[in-house]
Amino acid sequence: MNVEYGHRPQQSKWSGGLCNCGEDVTTCCISCFLPCITFGQIAETVDEGRSLYALLFTIQCHWVYSCMYREKLRQKFGLPEEPCCDCCVHFCCDPCALCQEHAELKSRGFDPSKGWIGPPTAAPQMPPSMFK
Repeated sequence: MNVEYGHRPQQSKWSGGLCNCGEDVTTCCISCFLPCITFGQIAETVDEGRSLYALLFTIQCHWVYSCMYREKLRQKFGLPEEPCCDCCVHFCCDPCALCQEHAELKSRGFDPSKGWIGPPTAAPQMPPSMFK
């Protein structure tokens, strides 16, 4: 099932900033010391369970592969290319970018730590500054 989530005419905003990685300490630590785990969770969710990321351990410049998935995630949800191009974000601070992408998926009702289990069943969480 190929679910189209984000083909909207308007761009939405990221739910959190690039440097908000300290909000989820577990994801932050995993992204710093074992980025392939966080990347794999993101890739599986973005590709709806159809990705092969097990060989990431063997790739020396894994940030190149990560930046391609950041672009996929942005396109899926209509997110802007912030604060700079996707490859620059991953090259300069891969753990921060992975944390931001992981948090974005969580804010949209997915749980990347569980992998792809289908479309989100819970409504996305509203930021505290927004009202229904």
